Amino acid sequence: MKGKLLKSMDKLGEEISIEKDYIEKTLALLDETSNRPEMSLIELSAMGSFLHHCYTGMENILKRILKSRKIQIPGSASSHKDLLNIAVKEDIISQALSEQLDKYRGFRHFFVHAYGVLLEKEELQPLAENLPPIWKQFEQEIENYLKKTVD
Repeated sequence: MKGKLLKSMDKLGEEISIEKDYIEKTLALLDETSNRPEMSLIELSAMGSFLHHCYTGMENILKRILKSRKIQIPGSASSHKDLLNIAVKEDIISQALSEQLDKYRGFRHFFVHAYGVLLEKEELQPLAENLPPIWKQFEQEIENYLKKTVD
């Protein structure tokens, strides 16, 4: 049984590692894009896309962890919010981190359902600036959780 658990944890670790690589690459592109003094609509759309992809990557990590623990995420209109709530309830991430991520969840919803012409640098810039430390906190909390579950 323990061998099967370790194999499952290795697979989960691999999947998380792949997501982390994608997020890191996307954060680098976000940084490069967000530091431009002038931005065209195309660059604003790219910036929005990078924010969306980073948040979606973090959601994917949470989903993989919950799936590995056989915890279902309700498939409802509020599933993205439910995912954060379940991750807090299961002690995967802290309530404080969940509250920070909720801003990106809200942006994700806007980005998916709105037109790119509505994007404004003044709205995107704070999200872009705050994302790297939020990502580091997320990474740390995930690492702490995984260490706890293996021990």
